[in-house]
Formats: sequence, structure tokens, C-alpha cells
Amino acid sequence: MSYLIEFETKRLRLRQWLPGDREPFAALNADPTVMAFFPCLLDRAASDAMADRCETLIAERGWGFWAVASKPTGQFIGFVGLHIPAAELPFSPCVEIGWRLAFSYWGKGLATEAATETLRIGFKCLNLSEIVSFTAVHNFRSRALMERIGMHETPTLFGHPAVPVGNPLRQHCLYRLSHEQWHRR
Repeated sequence: MSYLIEFETKRLRLRQWLPGDREPFAALNADPTVMAFFPCLLDRAASDAMADRCETLIAERGWGFWAVASKPTGQFIGFVGLHIPAAELPFSPCVEIGWRLAFSYWGKGLATEAATETLRIGFKCLNLSEIVSFTAVHNFRSRALMERIGMHETPTLFGHPAVPVGNPLRQHCLYRLSHEQWHRR
């Protein structure tokens, strides 16, 4: 096991997953608004399996897709973090930054706050040379977040291998941020 990285922002705590996170995580994974740019909603079993994978990877590496909790309430609101994609992507190997918050927490700057600190952890603590992010080309909310945290859109478009051919969500775009670009910000 690696040293477990957990950290806080002004309003959030990014931490290892807890058993009590499973129910609210399942609720957000079953929300059509939250999952609009994913191929399908997740049932409870699939949601729990994803949370288990996130928890296991953090235990193994010390970092990953951290559970995000509101500092004032302690309530689980989603995840934000870093991940090595299992899928073979045109730009593999890579470390991606990703997020998924419950809809009631959208539009409050929480994803930006957590993602900004996650980049700091990635570049300063883990000494990563680059962090990427990708999403369906029509996911303008996530793309705007990528730009707010300083990532740069690339000309790379690709069919995500986990999305079926013919699905309108298959076409993805890629954003990148190098350690040097982050440091200059």
C-alpha cells in the first residue's frame, strides 16, 4: 500500500471512500442529468462496483478518484480525482483528471475548486509530467470546466472504446495540461 493522500479545499474534503458513500453515489449514477454524457445509467450493483474500484485503487496507489464530501456537513457529493484509464486510448499511457458530482451541487464552483486542487496534487505531490481529460464532444459543461482549470483543447478527436459504435457519445475530445503549463499559471 502507498501513502494515502487525502486533502481539503476551502469547502470540500477529498478522501478515501466510506461505506456510507455507496447509497448517494448510486443515486447520482442513476440520475439521467448527471449521466447524460455517459452511455448508460448505473444500477446499484454497477455503482457499488465502481466505488469499490475507486477505493481499491486509492488503497494501492495512495491516489485516484477521491470521494468528495462537503466540509460543513460531511455529506458525500461525488468524486473528483486522478486515474490511469484502463481503456487503450490513442494517447495512452496517461493520467486523467475526472469528476462526477450530484446535480444539486452543480453550478456552485465545487468541481472547479476540487479539480484545481487535484491538479496541484498531481503536479506537485505526484510529480506528473502531464494530466489529460476527455469527454464526449457535446459535453460543453465538462469542457468549460477543463478550460477553467487551465487545460488546453487539442485537435485530437477519437472514438471512445467503451462507447458503442453508432452511439452519439462515442466521439470524444482531448484536453491536456503539462506540468510546465500548470507551473506557469
